[in-house]
Amino acid sequence: MAIQFLVCIALIVAVVLQESKGEGLGSIGGGSRMFFGKRSKGMEQILETATTYLAVGFMVLSVILTIWF
Repeated sequence: MAIQFLVCIALIVAVVLQESKGEGLGSIGGGSRMFFGKRSKGMEQILETATTYLAVGFMVLSVILTIWF
């Protein structure tokens, strides 16, 4: 459970540090920045990758802890 807690905290930090990518529901009305923006590089790419791995790790740990306990 301690490992899941640490993964959870790391996931929260990774998500909070990311820059906003779009305009949310404002993109429906014609804002194309969300779909045609330039690809993020450097730190943004690292944060995106870390978020993906941490989210998968959190889900796997949740399933394991649910089955085990």
